Amino acid sequence: MVNLSSLNAQQRLAAQTLEGPVLILAGAGTGKTRVITHRIAHMIERGIAPSNILAVTFTNKAAREMKERVRKLVPKQPEEAGKPTICTFHSLCVRILRRHIEKLGYKANFVIYDDSEQLNVVKKILSHISSRDEKKDAYAVLALLSKIKNGALKASAYADESSVAMAKHIVSRYESALRACNAVDFDDLLLLTLRLFREYPAALEECRKRFRYVMVDEYQDTNAAQFDLVHMLTQEHRNLCVVGDDDQSIYGWRGAEIANLLDMEKHFKEVKVVKLEQNYRSTNNILIAANAVIKNNVRRRGKNLWSQKGDGEKIVMWSFDNDEEEAQMVVDQIESNRMIDQIPWGRHAILFRTNQQSRPFEMALRQAKVKYHLIGGQSFFDRREVRDLLAYLKLFYNPDDDISLLRIANVPARGLSDTTMQRLLAASQERHCSVYTVMRHTDVLDSMFSRTRQCIQEFTEFVERMRGALQNANLSLQAWGDKFLDEIGYFDELRRSKKDPEAAESRIRNLKDLISTLDSTPSDLSGLPMQRLETFLEEITLDNEREEENELRGDAVTLITMHSCKGLEFPHVFVVGLEDGLLPHSRSQEEGTMDEERRLFYVAITRAQETLKLSYCHSRKKYGQPLPCHPSRFLQELPPQVVVNETDGSAAPPTAERSKSFFSALRDVVG
Repeated sequence: MVNLSSLNAQQRLAAQTLEGPVLILAGAGTGKTRVITHRIAHMIERGIAPSNILAVTFTNKAAREMKERVRKLVPKQPEEAGKPTICTFHSLCVRILRRHIEKLGYKANFVIYDDSEQLNVVKKILSHISSRDEKKDAYAVLALLSKIKNGALKASAYADESSVAMAKHIVSRYESALRACNAVDFDDLLLLTLRLFREYPAALEECRKRFRYVMVDEYQDTNAAQFDLVHMLTQEHRNLCVVGDDDQSIYGWRGAEIANLLDMEKHFKEVKVVKLEQNYRSTNNILIAANAVIKNNVRRRGKNLWSQKGDGEKIVMWSFDNDEEEAQMVVDQIESNRMIDQIPWGRHAILFRTNQQSRPFEMALRQAKVKYHLIGGQSFFDRREVRDLLAYLKLFYNPDDDISLLRIANVPARGLSDTTMQRLLAASQERHCSVYTVMRHTDVLDSMFSRTRQCIQEFTEFVERMRGALQNANLSLQAWGDKFLDEIGYFDELRRSKKDPEAAESRIRNLKDLISTLDSTPSDLSGLPMQRLETFLEEITLDNEREEENELRGDAVTLITMHSCKGLEFPHVFVVGLEDGLLPHSRSQEEGTMDEERRLFYVAITRAQETLKLSYCHSRKKYGQPLPCHPSRFLQELPPQVVVNETDGSAAPPTAERSKSFFSALRDVVG
């Protein structure tokens, strides 16, 4: 017997409404997965065959979690009853196409190309139709191909019109190339299924008879193709239950259409709407703030989150002179929580709008020896441009470091091809010495073509010159770093390799920000550049080893973008960088996405369970230079009664009880 009494009144209503169209408006933290799984279990208990139930999610992780919960709720069924189908949109389409794709001229054993395989196809096509002097960004063309196939291309939104033209030019060649290999890509899975349903009504009818009860999770994130698929499956039997929250629709940039949820009544006039508003995650002060912010979006379905967890602590607002002060304060607060209140690192999360904002926090966390992991983006120290810079620095410090030399010998291209480097590596192995040593052997150089020999000599002279500069006691490492990267044309190389100018400038900013920290070493080393460089590289290396160990232990601060945090929750949340230009993003005004930016802030606020701290800076570094910033306009929408302003960025003094806890913890450590 499925126990629906464990659900609140609205959850129970949603789980018991089985026939006809239902829209479950599930606000943040209101237990939607619990409702979906109980609804499926209740269906089976009421005699609906499990094989007639379809539940569609957006991620494999969500599908696995749902399957496991249903398995625990539902007693073992007879074999002939089958199982409910709980899967992603793409998995559903694969199942359908495996059965019917031969009708479309493919073989049933079609393969699905991933991103790298698609990229290889595009590169091959471009190599045949582009001249040697004409370089096309295969990544950009592939992204545009996807938009063209989905009918979502708005050429005016793209600065690089040549890539748009190229994508339109090769779309038929791309599709032919995949078809010749009996291959489909992820877009094809949906588009071919829709084509199958339109051209072969019998196939659609078979699916309708099979899936008589359809549920869709995160309905606000569906795109046009997903909407069409769901509508075709359910428009006759009308047993469609969609679960979602228009206030958490934050993926418009990748094709999600919030109108699919807002305009539900246009397609299903008889839809029953059930609101889930009791929040089980956050305190009421946090929810009051979230409700106040999101009410400023005009086109939305009204809902008001509330909790039985009490008011909780007020939201703290911090302002700082710059992003380094901001990062330091956040890390100090995390360490204070750990030392005084015994709150583990893993119960904290730092949320930001863009991945580039992680740098000062990663630096401050490393310096304080605080364990962390970055979700929803690449670690600052794992980015290609950062690894290249570190390889150069290691080479200048120790030219016999073969790993670093081989990484950057031809980055940017300087005539040291893979073939040349393979010959040099082989020679170094024969002579039992480093590659750099071999590059200076006259007998090895004499065996090379004159042009190659010249390139090798220019490279070794460059290395020696850079090393020589490090002997100057008055040298600024920041100026030196900027100079050699500019001399080798690395910044220009980044601009050439990225068709998106903003992405290229972001990579350059990463480098300039890291270079600006080269001189941040103990004062007693201020006159010895080579020793300062050694200290810098040593700290980076040791921290990388420590970070790998910490990953296994699990207790680590989470660094995460606002886009990646949806569906997650953390006891103690810091939402940082709340400045106009970051949130809302500078593009939002011209693109008309201000409402989505506000929803992003709402999502960030509603991740917090116990405490929430918001911060902004008066200046932020860009290319190592401070630029003025202004607080996000969204901060003005917060109700003053739930916010404590600490505008000087200083923490409130500890209470007597917290101080007592701190000294008790200190005594335990000292023993």
